[in-house]
Amino acid sequence: MRRWLPVVLNRRRFLGAGIIATAGATLAARETLGQSDTSQGTKNHDGDRLGSGNMSEMPGHATNHGTMMTVGDVDEVRNGFDTSKLLTDWDTGTISQLPDGRRLRTFEIDAIDKEIEIAPGVMFPAWTYNGRVPGPALRATEGERLRVIFRNYGSHPHSIHFHGIHSARMDGVPGAGVVGPGEEFIYEFDAEPFGCHLYHCHALPLKRHIHKGLYGLFIIDPDPGRHPENTDIARSRLLGTKENNQWQEFAMVMNAFDTNFDDENEVYAVNTVAHAYVKRPIPVRRDRPVRIYLANLVEFDPINSFHLHANFFNYFDHGTTLTPTQLTIDTVMQCQGQRGIIEFSFENHEPGLYMFHAHQSEFAELGWMSFFDVQEARA
Repeated sequence: MRRWLPVVLNRRRFLGAGIIATAGATLAARETLGQSDTSQGTKNHDGDRLGSGNMSEMPGHATNHGTMMTVGDVDEVRNGFDTSKLLTDWDTGTISQLPDGRRLRTFEIDAIDKEIEIAPGVMFPAWTYNGRVPGPALRATEGERLRVIFRNYGSHPHSIHFHGIHSARMDGVPGAGVVGPGEEFIYEFDAEPFGCHLYHCHALPLKRHIHKGLYGLFIIDPDPGRHPENTDIARSRLLGTKENNQWQEFAMVMNAFDTNFDDENEVYAVNTVAHAYVKRPIPVRRDRPVRIYLANLVEFDPINSFHLHANFFNYFDHGTTLTPTQLTIDTVMQCQGQRGIIEFSFENHEPGLYMFHAHQSEFAELGWMSFFDVQEARA
């Protein structure tokens, strides 16, 4: 395979040297977070401030994990996806009605080869669903019939394997939904069970198809009518309800990239771009609770983790229960393919920047580091 980077990147050599130089950009050890290439504040699509872009505003303790920082900015316009919008960009498909009166929800997904920028100046030859990594965060409601039209515009055979309940012929494995370049397959099954799930390519070699970017979140909201003992909780998870609108919900996929294809990752992130939510912290209002749909799709490392600073959360393993499976924790581990729902609040906290990251320090230093920007309620 042709080496597409001008230098071979090795994460342990990188950590020892404290620097990567590639494509005119640097991933370097920093003494402080006070250096920045941007000075203008930005806002998300709801109008909330995404931070000033000035690293000097960040608290001093950020340097504990922030000494390894990307320098410069990723061109997200060229990427074709904005990391701030990936957090809340739910793909709800199109709705129609089956002859028996049941609701049919249809999604369209295309496999596309695409080069993306995962850190400033660091390009990665990805295989994508709908041109983005992670793929679209699909969201449906328990009990609906789902139809997924999959077209393969890539250069290799691909599929979609859904973590859910379906027939063998809809499993997205060789002989059951793997299609060659230029081909199409339609997956159809019922949306069950409710929870925080995922989908990914299951063509061989599996590790390469997942690592190259073919994965995404697959959320099935509970149908409140099926859960009379927890109707209010179920309604709070059902997208678009009054109860759900009180929550600040975010889609987060923990991922990583092996830039020189030696089966060892050099860049780590949540939602693909290293340190994206350090440079543009995620705005949250302190008067509304937070819910995170979290999944781990990192290849080549057996365990990943999520750690929240200065706060604790409740965790719903796989999201398949309406009561927490773990109470009052600040760190959760996930193996590849594991996922869950995290719920917490900043109601009793002062405004400011609150860190969250992998609790493997190496992962944090190589890109899996983020901040929440806790803001006062609007008048």
